[in-house]
Amino acid sequence: MGRGPFLFFCAVDVETITTQTVEMLGYELVDLQSSGGRRRMLRVFIDSPRGITVDDCATVSNQLTRVYAVEGVDYERLEVSSPGLDRPLKRLPDFARFTGERAQISLRLPVNGRKRFTGVLMGVDEAQETVSLQCEGVDHTFALADIGKAHLAPEI
Repeated sequence: MGRGPFLFFCAVDVETITTQTVEMLGYELVDLQSSGGRRRMLRVFIDSPRGITVDDCATVSNQLTRVYAVEGVDYERLEVSSPGLDRPLKRLPDFARFTGERAQISLRLPVNGRKRFTGVLMGVDEAQETVSLQCEGVDHTFALADIGKAHLAPEI
């Protein structure tokens, strides 16, 4: 029972350390994933308006390795990559940046019996913290807090 809060604070610190390091290098932290168990793996997803190259991933990986060593972050394996074509959307600025793009949104709870919506992002309302999506000719507005998962859904 006593280890729970310790693990929580470690996760918060790792996210803060990772965000600061990635942003210092001129990239955006899209997502940070950690797999538990005896061999802890950290996955870091980065992006930038110009895209991400293998060299970008290597630069971030090398810097994070040094920072994690200094900060005492316990992990065995580190992976740094781009978020891919189906980039996750988590924050309002993510949705705003990709206005006009196709996206899939999964809600935490169904609306009219439906949880998944795929369509074109129409924008955000920062004051209301909502996201607009046009799906099958119908405009939908979702509160950011009601969105469980969202990602780009490019047509290939």
